[in-house]
Amino acid sequence: MTADPPRLQLLTRADCHLCAVAAETLERLAAEAGLAVAEVDVDADPELQAEYGDRVPVVLLDGREHSYFTVDVPRLRRDLGL
Repeated sequence: MTADPPRLQLLTRADCHLCAVAAETLERLAAEAGLAVAEVDVDADPELQAEYGDRVPVVLLDGREHSYFTVDVPRLRRDLGL
């Protein structure tokens, strides 16, 4: 049995400069790894909004928080096996 590839999500909100920068960075890394990034607007989900508040962007790897405010590129590269 093979493991599913890591899934990347980016929790964002509209008009967030840090979110835009994180999205560009994450898209580049995801492309290297052959993955897609799912962007999720925290303001569209009251539970996410309550949990993350103003602490966006947040990178989730396999459903677990990986980094926030900025993409931890060296750590994410390592965790993706790049």
